[in-house]
Amino acid sequence: MLQSLRMNKAFTKESDEEPDEPMAIPRSAQLPPGVKNYMTAGGAQRMREELDRLVQVEAPAAAANLGDAEAKRKLQPIEQRIQYLKECLRTAAPVNTKAQDASAVRFGATVTVTDHAKAEFVYRIVGVDEIDLNRGWISWLSPLAKALMNATVGSQIAFRTPKGDEQLRVARIEYE
Repeated sequence: MLQSLRMNKAFTKESDEEPDEPMAIPRSAQLPPGVKNYMTAGGAQRMREELDRLVQVEAPAAAANLGDAEAKRKLQPIEQRIQYLKECLRTAAPVNTKAQDASAVRFGATVTVTDHAKAEFVYRIVGVDEIDLNRGWISWLSPLAKALMNATVGSQIAFRTPKGDEQLRVARIEYE
């Protein structure tokens, strides 16, 4: 799909010496206006560590060979990621998930649910900048997280999926 969004280089620039500019998702598109950028303390720490690594190691290594067109192409996404991380951390509202009451689902909870077939699924409710679907980390703004909020162990929640309405039962709630 990304390929279909790019124009032929003959129509976009004069020289192949200039690096391609990757498309970046604007930070403002991820959160509705006026909504706080909630983030787990662990998520903020991971972002700070990545930012430090990019600023102290990767950017200087890529900048060392700036005469090389390939080095310029490598440096640009590093610089974009640095700016993105700085903005995420600048707007972050860290939440201390250790202080949460484990009797109900709140931000930062790891929730185990079962479906009608007794299949178990584990989700962690995190900030928009921490989403990792491979790990089951979902945004607190997602429909599933909204359905889970305030649920207690044993609660049945209704959740609409593309396949239709689903009933999930909360089996376990944990916080890091």
